[in-house]
Amino acid sequence: MKQVRLPSGELVPALGQGTWYMGEDRSARQAEVAALQIGLDLGLTLIDTAEMYAEGGAEEVVGEALAGRREQAFVVSKVYPHNASRLGAIAACERSLKRLKTDCIDLYLLHWRGQHPLAETVEAFEALQRVGKIRHWGVSNLDLDDMRELWDVPGGSACAANQLLYNLGRRGIEWALLPWLRERGMVTMAYSPIEQARLLRQPGLKDFARRHGVTPAQAALAWLLGQEGMIAIPKSASVAHVRENAAAGGFTLEAVQRAELDRLFLPPAGPSALDML
Repeated sequence: MKQVRLPSGELVPALGQGTWYMGEDRSARQAEVAALQIGLDLGLTLIDTAEMYAEGGAEEVVGEALAGRREQAFVVSKVYPHNASRLGAIAACERSLKRLKTDCIDLYLLHWRGQHPLAETVEAFEALQRVGKIRHWGVSNLDLDDMRELWDVPGGSACAANQLLYNLGRRGIEWALLPWLRERGMVTMAYSPIEQARLLRQPGLKDFARRHGVTPAQAALAWLLGQEGMIAIPKSASVAHVRENAAAGGFTLEAVQRAELDRLFLPPAGPSALDML
């Protein structure tokens, strides 16, 4: 499995597992846990979740999936913006730790920009690091102006990652934000890498995948995995889809194939507002 280097030097899997919409239906819990565990077996050991997902329900699913094997996983979770004050983020992290049934989150992110000053959030993250509750911190859904502001906050340059909506059909960050992050050695985490399955219905992608002997999902994930400092976190509650996703790690796009995808899914021609779901 390809790995990505965090600013600290630590290596983490470039292909992980998302959990958005998990934990919402109790009858699906067993299947969701099984999917995450199969993913761990296949090397998808980075698991992304958030206190927002099912209001903590997804974190509980992750905690159950990691029972007896927490040391195998790199756990990412996110704090609500309204909880991201100096004291609020600390309390929210404690609640997440309890749901995850662990004593430390590997990467803790601000879910999106809210009312609390970034300086307060950074102070909370640093306090959590000092006592060993989190190992790294980062952000999600922050555009270039926000990132520049964060960079100027005391301690802000320690940000490890920015989690963003990025896939073949959502390439706006390539204009300015993605180069800025790369210049500073910051990791990009691509959420909804197959656009919640909408990309898979694109005729051009389906034809591309057929001709190259992969599935549309594998082609879309391989496009991301071939990029510098990029982590993709597809969500799947199906064991079959987890296996399909994991196999994308063995498919490397050649330059001519990337050029073909560029013709099918055009890169940005200018600046645009940050895409979010």
